[in-house]
Amino acid sequence: MTDNKNNADIAVVLAAGLGTRMKSEIPKAMHQILGEPMVDYVVRALELSGVGHIIAVLGYGADRVEAALGGRIKAVYQKEQLGTGHALLMALPALKELARERGNSGDCLVVYGDTPLLTEETLSALRRARQDAGAAVAILTVELDNPRGYGRIIRDGDHNISIVEDKDATDSQKLIKEINVGAYSFDIGWLSRSLDVLKPVNVQGEYYLTDAIGWLSGQGQKVIAFRIPDSNEGLGINDRAQLAQAQDILRHRVLLRHMLGGVTIEEPSATLIGPYVKIGMDTTIGTGTQLFGSTVIGKGCEIGPRSRIIDSEIGDGSLVDQSTLNGVKMGKNCIIGPYTYLRPDNVFADNVKAGAFVEMKNAKVAEGSKIPHLSYMGDCEIGKNVNIGAGSITCNYDGVNKYKTIIGDDAFTGSNSNFVAPVTIGSGAYTAAGSTITMDVPPDSLGIARGRQSNIIGWKNRKKQTEAKKAH
Repeated sequence: MTDNKNNADIAVVLAAGLGTRMKSEIPKAMHQILGEPMVDYVVRALELSGVGHIIAVLGYGADRVEAALGGRIKAVYQKEQLGTGHALLMALPALKELARERGNSGDCLVVYGDTPLLTEETLSALRRARQDAGAAVAILTVELDNPRGYGRIIRDGDHNISIVEDKDATDSQKLIKEINVGAYSFDIGWLSRSLDVLKPVNVQGEYYLTDAIGWLSGQGQKVIAFRIPDSNEGLGINDRAQLAQAQDILRHRVLLRHMLGGVTIEEPSATLIGPYVKIGMDTTIGTGTQLFGSTVIGKGCEIGPRSRIIDSEIGDGSLVDQSTLNGVKMGKNCIIGPYTYLRPDNVFADNVKAGAFVEMKNAKVAEGSKIPHLSYMGDCEIGKNVNIGAGSITCNYDGVNKYKTIIGDDAFTGSNSNFVAPVTIGSGAYTAAGSTITMDVPPDSLGIARGRQSNIIGWKNRKKQTEAKKAH
């Protein structure tokens, strides 16, 4: 993160649109890239660049966007979509209040919520360029081989810049390759004054932010264009193809950061890792693995192949093989999988094993215990050095309420044991294979709960005779 004293205090994120070309009922800003909403990348870049106050202009699906961004933004609302200038007008009261607190001086960054490839370094550089030039506004630009759909940068000298929207551009202007990214650094006082004079004087009947920039130029204020070499940063997301393109670029950025930090990624082209994931040195990520959310992987782990982990903590030296984990916290040297599903609120100590075809939720498992295979353990506490037999389940739900199973230290449960909660298996106790345990088993005892075996001699022949009679 760059030094806060050298960066903007205020930013406005324009994120009100539905995004009709996305062909979706999901708000445009909420479409996912590597497990996070695209607007999250914009807000995060602003935060990392040192912005202290972020105003987000929301419209379609505002409640979903606001919930996703939590307390990181101040939300204002644009009920009618009447252009980018109109969106900023909705933010103007909050902007003026912040401006007054700063004596109507300083900077305001304005960015679109559908530009997830912008970096904090670029946003900081944009602001410095405006300051160094003494300009009223600095416009972020890039050159594109195919600029169709973007506003063109019209240059008349270094400091006389204007923007023409694609739909208003002449044929000759449409040949210009330098385009407006949609990120600006404004002097906050001049931004406030320019918005006060905006009017919908175009064929679309919209309020264009670019008209405010034209007004500033007409007032003799310096307007500069700050061009960056990486055209990828200028990519705006308007459809699913561009969404996939942005994810591919961000995926490479994230994977490169981890590989340079000492992580082995066996097949980068088949691996997805979210921007907030942390991975320790000497960990290997296998083919087809996906790591999302706030996941933290320790050192020397082996994750994958084909594992999916969300919002989980994996201790040093652990193995997760072809399994799905969501909201799990585990200690060191644990072994998970293959084909295991760990649902939220599982907490494992060191050296715990949840083996093949195991499902668990809300289970607290102490050190050294094993659930080797083919079992379901839900709403339970399992002590130290416990062995759960194959095919065992906790019957924790009666259709209305959920109940807890407690299994003490050093217990050993036989295969196909069913624990009808609430029930407690004492320390050192055993359960016989095939038992349905409905009562507590005292410590160091054996619980047996199964029907007595009976053998019917000659049953097969009698069955054949009965079937033959039915056939006639």
